[in-house]
Amino acid sequence: MADPQADRVEDEVRGALTPLGLDLEAVELSRSGSKRLLRIAVDADGGVPIDLITDATRVVSAALDEGSAMGEEPYTLEVTSRGLDRPLTEPRHWRRNAGRLVAVTLHDGPSVTGRVVGSDDTGVELTVKGQQRRLEYSEVARALVTPELGAPKAPTTGRSKQPRRPAQGRPGTSRPTDRNREKDS
Repeated sequence: MADPQADRVEDEVRGALTPLGLDLEAVELSRSGSKRLLRIAVDADGGVPIDLITDATRVVSAALDEGSAMGEEPYTLEVTSRGLDRPLTEPRHWRRNAGRLVAVTLHDGPSVTGRVVGSDDTGVELTVKGQQRRLEYSEVARALVTPELGAPKAPTTGRSKQPRRPAQGRPGTSRPTDRNREKDS
């Protein structure tokens, strides 16, 4: 069910974000007791760095202050990037996630996981188990980016199995520093 107030907010802030090169992705208005939270999600080609989020917060706040969508009741404004947890629903979402791993639930047939190779206005090319596969957007019920973790990092606790090498130039080391050599001569 559409929220008329969220729709009015969307109308007021969309134009303010365009000069920054940002797309308005979501407007969520929630209430917890007497407090209201307005969450605005934005996205752009190449991602959204924190300084652009700061600029977006400033222009959205100004647009809402000039408009009437939020009324007089106080609220907290939160501007955020689109994030990985939002479904891919527009061709631009697929384009911006080229090279990423995605989990796709199809309307008919099994779900697939593949890497986005390319996309256009009607569908997406994935690499699924080493094979290219084209999916039309009309076939996709839901698609999410699958977070990929990098190589495991070295353990930060416990002892290393390698013996420690003394640091050069520190007292108690086995190798003299240049200063120690001068004293010895």
